[in-house]
Amino acid sequence: MTAMSTPAGSIGATEITRRLAGICGPSFARFAGAADEVAGRLARWVAVPGGPRAAAEVLRLAARHDLSVVPRGAGTKIDWGAAPARVDIMLDTGRLAGVGHRPAASPVVEVGAGTPLRAVQATLERSGRRLALDPPSPGATLGGVLAADESGPLRHRHGSACEQLVGLRWLDADGELVSAGRSAAELAGVAAPVGLDLGRLLCGSQGGLGVLVSATLRAHALPPGRVWVTRPVWSPLEVHDLVRAVLAADLDPAAVELDLPAAGSPPRPAATPAAGATSGPGGRPMSAAEASARANHPAMAGRRAAPPPRGSAGELAVLLEGGRSEVTERADRLLALFGATASLAPDAPAWWRRYPFAPGDTALRVEAPAADLHAAVYALRDAAGTPLSVRGSAGLGVVHAALPGSLPVDRVAGILAAVRGVLLTRRGRCVVVAAPPAVRREVDVWGEAAVIPRLREAKEHLDPHRRLAPGRLPGGL
Repeated sequence: MTAMSTPAGSIGATEITRRLAGICGPSFARFAGAADEVAGRLARWVAVPGGPRAAAEVLRLAARHDLSVVPRGAGTKIDWGAAPARVDIMLDTGRLAGVGHRPAASPVVEVGAGTPLRAVQATLERSGRRLALDPPSPGATLGGVLAADESGPLRHRHGSACEQLVGLRWLDADGELVSAGRSAAELAGVAAPVGLDLGRLLCGSQGGLGVLVSATLRAHALPPGRVWVTRPVWSPLEVHDLVRAVLAADLDPAAVELDLPAAGSPPRPAATPAAGATSGPGGRPMSAAEASARANHPAMAGRRAAPPPRGSAGELAVLLEGGRSEVTERADRLLALFGATASLAPDAPAWWRRYPFAPGDTALRVEAPAADLHAAVYALRDAAGTPLSVRGSAGLGVVHAALPGSLPVDRVAGILAAVRGVLLTRRGRCVVVAAPPAVRREVDVWGEAAVIPRLREAKEHLDPHRRLAPGRLPGGL
């Protein structure tokens, strides 16, 4: 039972800082700075607890003083999604990190939520293993990948990070530790995980249902062979026909990715320092210090791909993995299927695992059955009145697109309405991933979300007082 709360104002901001420092250590609690914001909403304090117990104490402190808490990993996607109603304490998970020590042959690995994914992969690589996760955000933590439900090309074969979960541990709004599924230590000899339905709701919840502590996932052997087969493409319909042929050819691709640049359009000007460009939270002018802090923020990495030459073709790329000889055999069959314009390479294309949007753009994620993806892309281009950059997993029907940040808000709203209307009959959806502040304030970021009733039930169960990232979830939860 949570004790009766005392408003933070009744004890003073300095006292809150002192108490956070007592929990986390003097070097790990402070007043928030210019870069400590969530989708444009500035935090008041930043706390970096040294472990799950300290994180639980931070949450209990927040409960006593009716303070909201928003978790942050590396901050690579902190500008994604809807802005929270308020951010009192930003709970940085950087010290909730580490990779569980297991035998090299273990089929699973337990990882602290604040662990950078590239550190996990480097650790596993020493024993010839990997996580089948390759999200585009450089420096992302495992918790951040789960909280944003972020996926990379390998999702085609292995599923999303959420789908690969074996166990999950998190803290609810009252600081109680909740476990779902099984940890790496518990899994030995168990055929299948149980009890993950509630835990999987935290995937994509942006910290609105709990503070992730650790996750247990399947570990896979590194593939001995891998090659990329690429082919130039010019239209969404051509992509549709090629993807259908690839999926019907029994090639077992690890990934089928698409890059369709805004062909025929002039190169975009250099990206501005940060999403939202010249204005800070609330639309106020941004100081030089804020501009510098935002320009160097992790959320700005991985979104500055150079524009393609005018009139250039797109590209469809297929990753094949497995034993060297059978990869070679499958690659030969795919080259024959793609024809004379196809090519083979040992390395990924330059655009692989990169988003097509830059800071300041309105970034969209379009999801549709793979067979209907071409219709969704055509609808997007028709609504915008011009070709747009589209990139993502053509084999799964999940792609990202970029609308110029200079578009008026009503124009963005009209494009979203048109695309969502087309997708509605095709069991698809269009979500605004990131956007300038004016767009984020005025448009429906999520669109129709069938999961809202389940999220509302989970919110009432895990965070009935709505202290965790209030407003970040679909439906304003």
